[in-house]
Amino acid sequence: MIMRLPGYPVKSLDEAPEYERRVLDALRQPLESGELVIHRSAGTAAYPARFQLVLAANPCPCGKASGKGLDCTCTPMMRRRYLARMSGPLLDRVDIQLQVERVSLADFGQAGAEEDTATVARRVLGARSRQRERLAAFGLETNAQIPGRILRGELRLPPAVTRILDHSLERGVLTARGYDRVLRLAWTLADLGYREQPDINDIGQALGLRQATAAAA
Repeated sequence: MIMRLPGYPVKSLDEAPEYERRVLDALRQPLESGELVIHRSAGTAAYPARFQLVLAANPCPCGKASGKGLDCTCTPMMRRRYLARMSGPLLDRVDIQLQVERVSLADFGQAGAEEDTATVARRVLGARSRQRERLAAFGLETNAQIPGRILRGELRLPPAVTRILDHSLERGVLTARGYDRVLRLAWTLADLGYREQPDINDIGQALGLRQATAAAA
């Protein structure tokens, strides 16, 4: 069964490593192209399949490898095999990768000064409006749709801004696909911050959001 939903629906996979690797890797093509292509002897059919994917995973099979006071029963090999079910090529298509720490008792008593939902919604709507205006000439609406040739062409940023990103690509820390995905995220951060284009801080933040799990490993 192929299900098509309006807009860009959010698909959430909890305990992602519990899925077979071949099932997870089947998501790579639609994540990259926004289409699901089925090949058969009689021909090929393509279906719209653009969506936002959220993958959630424990750090190990028993789920106790992070935090304090809990004894993990998994060996290092078990942990590696567990997380390896999410392949490198799949994770290369995940723009934001974060390690979430276990909530402590003290966290429950903290009164944060976070923005309320209505304020965040207004910022997001404003960012989407700026994207549509900027990308109208290319026949696009969102930063997620910008192809690499435009990111590195008409929307190319000054070398001084992309220096840290260029260095990561040269060192092999980023793939070419990852490079473009960091740029798209940086443009979105700039839109949310009411800036005309990404600055060094936007690039650094976008790169950090992509590499957060690697840094924590």
